[in-house]
Amino acid sequence: MQQQEPRLSVSVEDGVSVVRFVDEKILDEMSISEIGRQLEALVNEASRPRMVLDFSGVSHMSSSALGMLITLHKHVREKDGDLRLASIQPEIYEVFVITRLNDVFRIHDAVSEALESLT
Repeated sequence: MQQQEPRLSVSVEDGVSVVRFVDEKILDEMSISEIGRQLEALVNEASRPRMVLDFSGVSHMSSSALGMLITLHKHVREKDGDLRLASIQPEIYEVFVITRLNDVFRIHDAVSEALESLT
């Protein structure tokens, strides 16, 4: 089986995983599935995951990607962890508002603000 390309760039700042998306467009099922697997691996590695997802490089995202984020959020919460979203482009943020997911996720304008909210 062929090894999948990493879809995420992960760094750790003060014990918090900061995850940046490699792809500008998160649209196709294969990419979303691989991103989901990589995020789940991060959650499973931690006893109490603390994670910030940086969307600054993402310009388009499908509804399937939203579903993957909802599943991730649930798994992080099950492990008594914290998940923050940051730097979401206005067009994508509008979808979060329409679907009322802005009430589900803690969304910040910048990664620095998201990190500060976890201290």
